[in-house]
Amino acid sequence: MSKSKDAKAFRVVAENRKARFNYEIVDTWEAGIALVGTEVKSLRSGKATIGESYAGPSGEELVLYNAYIPEYLQANRFNHETRRPRKLLLHRREIDKLIGATQREGFSVVPLRLYFNERGRAKVELGLGRGKKLHDKRETEKKRDWDREKARLLKGG
Repeated sequence: MSKSKDAKAFRVVAENRKARFNYEIVDTWEAGIALVGTEVKSLRSGKATIGESYAGPSGEELVLYNAYIPEYLQANRFNHETRRPRKLLLHRREIDKLIGATQREGFSVVPLRLYFNERGRAKVELGLGRGKKLHDKRETEKKRDWDREKARLLKGG
């Protein structure tokens, strides 16, 4: 389980802000992502979205589905498909653990953010989460509102 390191040299390209609201994230992994050249160039411009994307098994691999990486404008006919399935690069043990959790225990593998690490490699932070019920979402919203109100009161007083 390789946890993501402290965010010192990361350059976040896309973030899935609704993921932590819709899912109770149990654990996180850092995974590489297999991209073609025009996808990397397009990601560097920072216009990707992973809001509706998810990761799932495809045979013995873990694949990122429905992630939107726009076409690279200077690449004319050599461009990529914008929503193609992209292979995630993890160790075999990690892939088996994630696939097992999705099939047996009802978890979902949700991409939390897409970023470039300190070496310039494109990475995806994956969260293993269980979907929240409506009352859990309300509870989260109440707690967030109270924290905001508390900070305002402490700052003003």
